[in-house]
Amino acid sequence: MKLYNTLTAQKEEFVPNETGKVKMYACGPTVYNYIHVGNARPIIMFDVLRRYFEYRGYDVTFVQNFTDIDDKIINRAAELGITAAEVAEKFIAEYEIDARDLGVREATFHPRATENIAEIIELIETLIGNGKAYESGGDVYFRTAAFPDYGKLSHQPLDALLAGARVEQGELKENPMDFALWKSAKPGEPQWASPWGQGRPGWHIECSAMSRRYLGETIDIHAGGADLAFPHHENEIAQSEGASGKTFVNYWLHNGFISIDNKKMSKSLGNFFTVREAAAAYGYENIRMFMLMSHYRSPLNYSGDILVSAKAALERIKTARENLVFTAANGKDGDAPVIDLGAYRARFIEAMDDDFNTADAVSVIFDLVRAANSAVTENPNKTLAADILTVFDELVGILGLIYGETQSDPDAAKIDALVAERGEARAAKNWARSDEIRDELKAMGVVVEDTPQGAKWKRV
Repeated sequence: MKLYNTLTAQKEEFVPNETGKVKMYACGPTVYNYIHVGNARPIIMFDVLRRYFEYRGYDVTFVQNFTDIDDKIINRAAELGITAAEVAEKFIAEYEIDARDLGVREATFHPRATENIAEIIELIETLIGNGKAYESGGDVYFRTAAFPDYGKLSHQPLDALLAGARVEQGELKENPMDFALWKSAKPGEPQWASPWGQGRPGWHIECSAMSRRYLGETIDIHAGGADLAFPHHENEIAQSEGASGKTFVNYWLHNGFISIDNKKMSKSLGNFFTVREAAAAYGYENIRMFMLMSHYRSPLNYSGDILVSAKAALERIKTARENLVFTAANGKDGDAPVIDLGAYRARFIEAMDDDFNTADAVSVIFDLVRAANSAVTENPNKTLAADILTVFDELVGILGLIYGETQSDPDAAKIDALVAERGEARAAKNWARSDEIRDELKAMGVVVEDTPQGAKWKRV
């Protein structure tokens, strides 16, 4: 398996630190609002990467944090007239709804910054102790000049980064490139006791502390959006390696940006969409499908037309599966034609092994859809349909597609009874009763298709 490593700017063979295990950290949301469609991309893509590692037999420990103390949260709390903790609780709960409905599995650990204050303080003390950080006016800053490798992730020398740096009002830094590890308390803000007085952690330090606590000093993969590479991930490297003297992350993965109708997403442009809004218009499953139809590192354009296309594509996959399920139960007995299903699996693995290429993996699934449709139409054999269905569910399951299909329909027994009664009415040429049942099923959002193997139904 090869992954594109932002640190080395090339694809590299994946070799885990520990045989059979993967330690993976993905930056989670700052919980002051509903997540937007840009947030959804890393959440979905790295959920699939985790699934794929597990499919390949790895034991994955996956950590995704919640930033639950931050200037944005404090400002939102003032706006809503509630505490910062209440803002965080509300939007963590809202995130969990969106993540679940996007088909995203819970992380192994979902740590919060406010639950790791002791670990953050300990890490800062280590950095002060070895000269990588310093206290100034109640704040603590990382001393970038003391870390010669600063800039290695963004591939820019410190001098070039320094040209764009600035010092905010009230900051007492040695160097404009130095960044805050601890911020002294301001009136009315959440605060914790520390060796440097009351205050709160800076943004960057929390991920270093939580990654070290849950995964150790060196991890396999750190993932996130391309916007986090600098300064957030650059600063994480400086903090973590400055404290431990060891490599922090072996493989850095960053997904590409999302634009809206070919424009940068911005509230000022009126093209800012939350996942909740997008799902109300197009459905959660179709958002996931849209994300997976492109390579994770490619720029991605979000538009209504593209979401409609993603929905149509997903419907093709769903219909193929429905036909396979039906034929496996109702098709012909006898010897099944031979199809090299292993070839589809091999092509899927080849795509995913090549830097996690979900776009090519989806193409393999559509090739399997075409083979499935031909099989159930030309030779509706029970055994063949069941064999195709096994591989179909295996590959689709890795991508987490049509996850709603695994849930049983609460009205299934009633629908089955009505479909059976309709069949009896048609056999007795009782067309009036047959039409009544058809209309009743239609009112329930169900359509019936008559096939040589019998009637089958589906939701519409």
